[in-house]
Amino acid sequence: MATPMVAGAAVAAAAIAGRYGILAWQAFKARPIVPRMRKFYEGGFQAAMTRREAALILGVREKVVAEKVKEAHRRVMVANHPDAGGSHYLASKINEAKDIMLGKSNNSGSAF
Repeated sequence: MATPMVAGAAVAAAAIAGRYGILAWQAFKARPIVPRMRKFYEGGFQAAMTRREAALILGVREKVVAEKVKEAHRRVMVANHPDAGGSHYLASKINEAKDIMLGKSNNSGSAF
């Protein structure tokens, strides 16, 4: 007598677990797709570069020490140097961003 009760309870538990699994899978499939990559600044360059834009180009905060600015400048220039197939325009903007962050520029703009 106990065997049919145990078998019935096992079938009911399997059905409930299966239903829960199906509902969880449907909820998982219906969720919005969230990009897993870091979102970068989308937009062109301003006519006169600001400190905020310079920080965005170098990937640092606006208030940062000079050593971190130089390290970020080196890292970005390695990826975008004209001798390695990068753009002269981007290289000039990266250099301008470094100058602004280090306080060496009077915001005169790049050569381009």
